[in-house]
Amino acid sequence: MSTAESVDLANAQAPRLLTQVPGPLALARIERDRKVTSPSLPRAYPLVPARGAGSVVEDVDGNRFLDLNAGIAVTSTGHSHPAVVEAIKRQAEQLLHYSASDFYLPIYSDVCEELDRIAPFKEDAKCFLTNSGTEAVEGAIKLARYATGRQYIIAMMGAFHGRSYGSVSLTASKAKYRTGFGPLLPGVHHTVFGDEQHLDILFKRLVSPSEVAAIVVGPILGEGGYVLPPEGWFEYLRGVCDQHGILLVVDEVQSGMGRTGKLWAIEHFGVEPDIVLAGKGIASGMPLGAMIARESLMIWDVGAHGSTYGGNPLSCAAALATLDLIEGGLMDNAREVGGVLLEGLRRIQDRRPAIRDVRGLGLMIGIQFADHDAMVAIEHAAFRRGLLVLGCGDDVIRMSPPLVLRRDQAETALQIFEEAVAEVPG
Repeated sequence: MSTAESVDLANAQAPRLLTQVPGPLALARIERDRKVTSPSLPRAYPLVPARGAGSVVEDVDGNRFLDLNAGIAVTSTGHSHPAVVEAIKRQAEQLLHYSASDFYLPIYSDVCEELDRIAPFKEDAKCFLTNSGTEAVEGAIKLARYATGRQYIIAMMGAFHGRSYGSVSLTASKAKYRTGFGPLLPGVHHTVFGDEQHLDILFKRLVSPSEVAAIVVGPILGEGGYVLPPEGWFEYLRGVCDQHGILLVVDEVQSGMGRTGKLWAIEHFGVEPDIVLAGKGIASGMPLGAMIARESLMIWDVGAHGSTYGGNPLSCAAALATLDLIEGGLMDNAREVGGVLLEGLRRIQDRRPAIRDVRGLGLMIGIQFADHDAMVAIEHAAFRRGLLVLGCGDDVIRMSPPLVLRRDQAETALQIFEEAVAEVPG
């Protein structure tokens, strides 16, 4: 796909539906897919994307969709942003791969320098780059146990941290993610997001805080329903961690990299973590994650942790271009256009009693309905109209569009979303 085509699609009318969705080519592809892919893949609805640019996705039948998913909050700079594509092309012509785990890959440390610069704590940082968010979580579990000499990890009910063995042991958003895979990682406990009393009971009845290595928490409960913390709760958590020598690990895989109008969502809540985890939008579509820790914590020995592909040169090139774009204006756009969406959704809520709550920061917005069935029905009604949104939690639709979403596209999305809500009784 040429740059000209990308620009044309980014500015093209969307939605534009040429067939019913899914169309005939999409249906044929779905049938082929079913024969050869793992049945564990949880497809939300029958979207079969062929290309994308900006906030627009075109499927194999030529139908155009307005994308408020961003590939599940991944394509932060929009689909195939020309600057990101060009950075990947330049790097591909120089070096496709050399393992930074065993050798000194220059672009790996370039990315780590940038992450050190923007890390949400005053102390200097050191970074470990991964292929994904779940690997960043795995690294944080290992580093926290190593650095503290303690065994226990506390996570939140409703949180999602990934599906690999360590991270799924922290995940508590849906039982199906854990069903059939036990026993999981020992030494993991869960408390209730935003509930001081529950954590106090956990310390009193189940685990001494003197044996806890880390509390792992997202600044906004993502897969659990885009839930914001109550005022003062993060200050409480920071105080607990300081009192007992516990590390505060903040999972910013979904909420970071400018999505909430700040580089890190934790910055909204006035505390500094000890470790911050990045992924998804860090390289705008390329596989990359990062565990960023205070320098004083990075005390593990040579060989204690590594990765063949983590910090791959192409992903690193994409990350450097992505961060330039985010800091160059997309973070501001997320704050401004996110405000348009939030205000518009609250006006729709006034007209549509099916909506029970609207909440969020920047372009990380949750819309809550009466139950799961209503949420799914509205998700599918929006898809049939060419608007891509996605459920989370039990009864919430999330809007996590690319940070390039324009005001006019946000207004179009609001109109279509209200039509979808109106279609569903309740």
